[in-house]
Amino acid sequence: MDEEGELFLQGLVAHRLILPSDVPGVFGRGAVFEDVLERFNALAGASAAPQVPELTCFPPVIDRKLLERVGYLGSFPNLCGCVQSFFGDERGARRLADRVHAGEPYEDLLGPTSVVLNPSACYPVYPTLTGTLPAGGRLITATNWVYRHEPSREPTRMQSYRVREFVRAGRPDEVLAWRDDWLARGLALLRSLGLPVREDVASDPFFGRAGRFLAASQQEQKLKYELLVPVISATRPTAVGSFNVHHDKFGSMFDIRSDDGEVAHTACIGYGLERVTMALFRTHGLETADWPADVRALLWP
Repeated sequence: MDEEGELFLQGLVAHRLILPSDVPGVFGRGAVFEDVLERFNALAGASAAPQVPELTCFPPVIDRKLLERVGYLGSFPNLCGCVQSFFGDERGARRLADRVHAGEPYEDLLGPTSVVLNPSACYPVYPTLTGTLPAGGRLITATNWVYRHEPSREPTRMQSYRVREFVRAGRPDEVLAWRDDWLARGLALLRSLGLPVREDVASDPFFGRAGRFLAASQQEQKLKYELLVPVISATRPTAVGSFNVHHDKFGSMFDIRSDDGEVAHTACIGYGLERVTMALFRTHGLETADWPADVRALLWP
């Protein structure tokens, strides 16, 4: 991280907007930070009007079999967070405690559980859509914690963060039109808050040599757009929103049918809530009282 990023991190900490820990990419959020985040989240929800998404809520863990089913371990094994626990008897528990107290490794005494940390806010939604959709499809929204194993001192690159997600399922033309419309909505929303945002074609961080081909194909088909705002660096802007179409990938995988009986297509958009919040502090300053009046009027109506 360059000097510009270091100064921004120091400012966030000094103003108690974030509360650092000893683990890179893991920190607490102060009261003012949370207030801004929640107000932007509410604004993002209101921006859906006149559409009325179905509100859902999921825990930060998902079925390990779901992660395997969607192919995440093949595409992003380096980002995965598996949950382990102790399954032994009392003798094994004493061995575990002794090793912990001695500062010795103890991972071999633990085993995998049936859950993993959720790496993508939309994943828990797709199994709930199995079956035939109503005419016009469905629109779901959720605010979910997600996890990516990307330890870093850079404040925008967190190991665990929240995403305001919207998932659309329906006929191909409906879904693609929805993604494109909401990309325009996203730009308008962030610009209304005074953020210097731009869109760009993007790709997911697929792993390895094969992943580079997948990323190139994703970009060529324009399956993924990101909204970029300078937060840490003016030359390397931060992605604060993602707008994606999946064609029939999840429709086929989870037997989701549109009202005409064909395999449904899906799309999702998500705002990284912590990243948008940091973008606001980076753009308008670390004291919310000094923010432009029109921005404050939107967030504190």
